[in-house]
Amino acid sequence: MRVFQRVVEEGSFTAAARALDMSPAVITRLVADLEQSLGTRLLHRTTRKLSLTEAGNEYGARLHSILQEIDEAEMAAAAHSQELQGSVRVLSTPTMASYFIAPNIALWCARHPKLLLDLAIDPQPLSRLEAFDLVVVAADEDFDVNVIARPLGTNNLILCAAPEYVRRTGLPQAPEDLLQHAYLKPAQLPGQEQSGRKLRLELAAPDTPAHSPVEVPVTPMLRTQSFDVMLRAGLDGVGFFAVSELIAKPYLNSGHLVQLLPDWILGRVTAYAALPTRKFMPAKTRTFLDFLIERASALN
Repeated sequence: MRVFQRVVEEGSFTAAARALDMSPAVITRLVADLEQSLGTRLLHRTTRKLSLTEAGNEYGARLHSILQEIDEAEMAAAAHSQELQGSVRVLSTPTMASYFIAPNIALWCARHPKLLLDLAIDPQPLSRLEAFDLVVVAADEDFDVNVIARPLGTNNLILCAAPEYVRRTGLPQAPEDLLQHAYLKPAQLPGQEQSGRKLRLELAAPDTPAHSPVEVPVTPMLRTQSFDVMLRAGLDGVGFFAVSELIAKPYLNSGHLVQLLPDWILGRVTAYAALPTRKFMPAKTRTFLDFLIERASALN
């Protein structure tokens, strides 16, 4: 059942074999055994792709909740054991995975050496929430989606550039000066218009008297869906870019980046741990959620 579920999720026997660290031949045999046991074909197989039969679609729709119940039963039976076992399936956006989860993996594995962290990456993860134990995502202050979500922490979005870029172009003294600078634009930035031709800035100080945000025209030099690409270009002095204070902090401390217009921010982002709509939370999921809350608290 688990193998069939992973074949459906990955879209091929080969991809499922890689994900499960099994041979394609074993994956194929296990799915065939399942079909023989059920007395019906679950998958249409062609040389190009796999697709679900009508029976496979109905079977797959019920499968995740069944397997989750099995996991919960096994965890309940093993509750007296001091070490968690099995796996916790986590889905994360690329940036949260690279800059929040990855730096904490060594500590997690040291604490729970018998619990597999199965980490998948998706830029738009919430649509796949029900297939995972937990989803880690960052969103702006207007985040209001119909999911169970635990906030992990809130961070300002600030503007940064490499010292070499500042030496070459000069340091902007006011938001309007950004018009003369090269902007590195992400595919999507919380609270910002999607055309990328204007940035909406607000004063950072929480005790600042009421004011209206300032919109300033900018000239995009690069537009990319990859934060890592944008960060690399920024460190190489291509232009200025927006980044959370949490990610920028080590680069600012080392002198590889400088903050532009420190009195201004582009808004705030909050990291969330979102959970599927289940009645019970397995102990392994609760443990990982508590771990994320602990690590986020240590960074704030």
